[in-house]
Amino acid sequence: MRIGVTCYPTVGGSGVVATELGLAMARRGHQVHFICYALPYRLGRVPAGVTFHEVTFPSYPLFQHPPYSLALASHMADVAAHHGLELLHVHYAIPHAVSALLAKEIMGGGPKLVVTLHGTDITVVGADPAFLPVVRWALDKADAVTAVSQALAQETREVIGTRREIQVIPNFVDLSRCDPSLQAAYRRRLSPDGAPVLVHASNFRPVKRVLDVVEVFRRVHEKLPCHLAMIGDGPDRPAAERAVREAGLAPWVDFLGNVSPVEGALGAGDVFLLPSEQESFGLAALEAMACGVPVVATGVGGLPELVTHGSGGF
Repeated sequence: MRIGVTCYPTVGGSGVVATELGLAMARRGHQVHFICYALPYRLGRVPAGVTFHEVTFPSYPLFQHPPYSLALASHMADVAAHHGLELLHVHYAIPHAVSALLAKEIMGGGPKLVVTLHGTDITVVGADPAFLPVVRWALDKADAVTAVSQALAQETREVIGTRREIQVIPNFVDLSRCDPSLQAAYRRRLSPDGAPVLVHASNFRPVKRVLDVVEVFRRVHEKLPCHLAMIGDGPDRPAAERAVREAGLAPWVDFLGNVSPVEGALGAGDVFLLPSEQESFGLAALEAMACGVPVVATGVGGLPELVTHGSGGF
């Protein structure tokens, strides 16, 4: 098949899953076209069977914000027509699903549309009264809708008010990325004294509660000398770094930023902490478990579907 994929090309879970899925489809012989405003973080060097189409959009003084959704729709229509795309698979409803439907209207038909919901596109953005009607319309018009957890599918029905079928397809990881030698190298770096290592990975947004990660570590460290590895970057990182310094924990904490492959750093830990306020799935938790690291997480959203209490974590 000839498949178009649109996602946010960042280190977040939706972009990672979209990229890995597109690469897997290419390995199975499909022609995959990524249509994004930047090269997806996980794509790296574009392999055979994959084409990247950059969405560019002008900035005019008249517009307070660049009209990305319109430029995306135009680019989707152009790529779909030129390459004969049979399917558009968009990750994250806002604005990708709406742009895809507009592209289909431009073409007078066009490829089938699959929308995959990842979380905040429904629970935060989609639930906002400013966007709810258009999100409901887009989901009802799509040929198929999937969600990454039962919790998200149910919340979509309740919050958006759609009655359409939503198929649950959980996120996944590539176990070949879990390299024991790389994990051992990170372990030596993070814990030269052999003390236990706690790990957290996120985009450091408020919903991830990274200050609570620091507080949990402080309490554990009082009773058991240990280290903390903070993987990722985002708006709350400066506050977390400040909290670490003020608590006198700087010698025991490493802020690693965005690392690739992330599985190397994750696998160096003894426990993965994810005290999120909300998680529709929790891809980082799955990546940690794939590396043999148990997870301690809040029982919210899709996390109870992922982490079996007393087995894969708590």
